[in-house]
Amino acid sequence: MQTVAVIATKAFIAFALAVSLAAQVVLIPELARETVQQYPEADALRWPGIVGCVAIVACIQVGLVCVWRLLTLVASSRVFSPTAFVWVRVLIGAAAAATALVVAAFFVLASARAMAPGVMLALLLAFLAGAGITLLLVVMNGLLHKATRLEQDLAEVV
Repeated sequence: MQTVAVIATKAFIAFALAVSLAAQVVLIPELARETVQQYPEADALRWPGIVGCVAIVACIQVGLVCVWRLLTLVASSRVFSPTAFVWVRVLIGAAAAATALVVAAFFVLASARAMAPGVMLALLLAFLAGAGITLLLVVMNGLLHKATRLEQDLAEVV
């Protein structure tokens, strides 16, 4: 059953990576172009917005790759290896970076007085989700450390 779950999760990750790449290349620039057409006063925010959105999606992509690598370690029964800690730390960094970029977007849009109430709510929810995910990953990292120590102790006893 674990193998089926790992394969299904990897298939979902591959799909999510393809969709996110399409969003970076096509969707984000197109939305920026349409926004500037509808609100010409937002032209100064076009390129910072594109760069910021692409960077947030890149953080998500890094996180997906980290989860892929961790799933590979799980499938090969090596999740308690030092390699896992590297991927977990990168995952925490990606989540923290995405959260920081959301905060930066909030302040840039607020200072330019270009934030609709819906955008403000979306950014607030993205911040809360990002901060929550980052904190959860830090806790999970601590649990992985404890489990690794217990596994090593058990290996010495056996």
